[in-house]
Formats: sequence, structure tokens, C-alpha cells
Amino acid sequence: MRIWLDGGLRDIETARVSVFDHGLTVGDGIFETVKAVAGRPFALTRHLDRLTRSARGLGLPDPDADEVRRACAAVLEANPMPLGRLRITYTGGQGPLGSDRGAHGTTLVVALGETAPYPDSTAVITVPWTRNERGALTGLKTTSYAENVVALARARERGASEALFGNTVGDLCEGTGSNVFVVLDGEIHTPPLTSGCLAGVTRALVAEWTGAQETDLPLNVLTRADEIFLTSTLRDVQAVHRADDRRLPGAPGPVTAKAMRIFAERAADDLDP
Repeated sequence: MRIWLDGGLRDIETARVSVFDHGLTVGDGIFETVKAVAGRPFALTRHLDRLTRSARGLGLPDPDADEVRRACAAVLEANPMPLGRLRITYTGGQGPLGSDRGAHGTTLVVALGETAPYPDSTAVITVPWTRNERGALTGLKTTSYAENVVALARARERGASEALFGNTVGDLCEGTGSNVFVVLDGEIHTPPLTSGCLAGVTRALVAEWTGAQETDLPLNVLTRADEIFLTSTLRDVQAVHRADDRRLPGAPGPVTAKAMRIFAERAADDLDP
């Protein structure tokens, strides 16, 4: 395995990041996960646009998009695999053991791991913790992911693959690494960005391609929705067959199945939509 670290490819055994890197010590970093199919990244331009937005939101210098593209291409070429998780990590770089940043410059890492397609449906749970729709990191894809680690561990303990959060006003928000959609009377709805959810790349494509509406939804919509599905970079569109103790037999339902077909067809036609 070879990864990109600060300007070039490195063997994984010799690649080193400082133990004082701000991404490690205080979570001062951002990242993107990009699906790679047969060595080609999907929706890379959208991911790089979001990487820049996250950097600006965190007060980091804009990443060099050309360098990131070169890094992605080099890593994909060096590590051939049929389906991969391409991870771009960009941090505040080496700094002091506090919240202040140092003057050493940023750190860029691009790595690749092999993955497998997700099943067509899954189980989810809701968790008692909330997303803060008014927080400093709201809408940014940062490396401060410990809250998601805790929630996902709870989901795994309960036989689910994802945990869903409400926000501080009790509305449905998002999963630990996914966006959520519900079907009500044949119409597709998803929480708006004002709910505090991440502006998911797959979320945006699904909304564009299916006509899904952004709607403020109470968390208990999960108890009455006709269908529920998740979207993310690696899930694409994935139906939910159980939400907490509620079972949704026949998942994926007809609306979700149509969304799955539309996404698969459109994504196959254009790898950088």
C-alpha cells in the first residue's frame, strides 16, 4: 500500500505524521471520502469543492485542488482495486499542545482502502444525543468524529449499521456518516441544511435526480414514514428495513427502489456529475 503525504507517494511503513499534528492533538482537520470504481474517483469535483468549504469554515488555508487531484490519481494508480474508499485528510499541521495553531503549514494525506458494496437495506437506530444546528462546526466535514464513533458503536450493539441524530429542536438531522430521506404519501423528503446536517454529495445528487424536497421533519417521522433510506458516498442509496423497533417489510419500497435505479444509472453515465 502506498499513500500520498505532503507532496509525494510514500510506503505505508515509512509514512510519518508528527505526533504534534493538530489533526491528532485537537481534531483540527477536515476530510473527504470518495468512492473509487476501478481506479476512477466518483464526483471528485464536488468533494473537492466541499473540502474547500470545510477548510474555510475551519479557518484553514484553501487546499491546493490541483495537488489533491494529483495525489488522488497517484494513489489510485499505485493501489489498483475494483472498489475503493479514497480518503483525503487535510489538517492544521504541526502545532502546540493546545488550540492555537503553529506556523509549520498544513498536512495533506491521501490514502485508499478496499471496500465492498453495501447491502440493499439495513437497520438504523436513533440516539439520545443531538446535533447542534448552530455550532461552529455545523456543516463542516471535520476530523472531530468522536461523537460519531460513540453513536455508531451503540448502533452496532443493537444490530444496526447506522445511528440517526435529531437536532436541538427535535427535528430529524442525519446519521453518523449518512444523510436520511423519508417517503411520505409517495413524495421524498430530506432534512434541510438548516437542520445541521452535512451537505452530502450523494444527498445533493439524489435530491437533484429524484426531485426530493427539503423539509423540516420531526424525529418521530421515522415512526410513520412509508419508506426510509440513507445516502452516502459508499452506501449510494440504501433502504432501511428497521428503524429502532419498527420494521419496514419489503424494503426497498417502490419509491426507494426507483431512487436506487436512477442513482445507479446516472452515476454510471457520468463519474464526475
